[in-house]
Amino acid sequence: MARVLYLDAGGRPIRWINLQRAAYLYAKDQVLWDLGARKTTLHGGYRRCGRRSLLSIAPVIAGRSIDRVGGRLRPALTNQSLFARDQYICLYCGEFFSGTQLTRDHVMPTSRGGADSWENVVAACKSCNNRKGAMTPDEAGMPLLAVPFMPNPYEAIMLQAHQILADQMEYLSTGFSNRRNWRSA
Repeated sequence: MARVLYLDAGGRPIRWINLQRAAYLYAKDQVLWDLGARKTTLHGGYRRCGRRSLLSIAPVIAGRSIDRVGGRLRPALTNQSLFARDQYICLYCGEFFSGTQLTRDHVMPTSRGGADSWENVVAACKSCNNRKGAMTPDEAGMPLLAVPFMPNPYEAIMLQAHQILADQMEYLSTGFSNRRNWRSA
């Protein structure tokens, strides 16, 4: 397990943390609850009794505090997150592409006042993006295959991960909207 899903006390996803940070939270008794079958065991030093200390870290842990702001913040719009949101599919031609073959397309072009926001951008292959140019999808005769949307906090955390354990995905998927068929990255 490379990263641990860190939640607030209310169960809202906050961020991904590394094993060292998770171990610190366990040691400082800052973990309110945890879940997940596949735990990582860290081996520490030897105690006075001659036995080695062990610490089991769950893939999902909840801290003792409540995050009063995080659920309302807009997730950062990066190409990596955008392409993951659109599942590496060009939302004009419907073909699957690698991240290096995709571009960020503004549905309402920025040259015409369109915002660089989740609700106005989609993944597009280079060919479709060039063909659409500074037109809207209607003007270019290129209808969108899906409506762009801003991911909620559960979806945003999922989009940040390169690998997600089954226990982590199971937890995150409880908060996914029904806008897409989400799958692990």
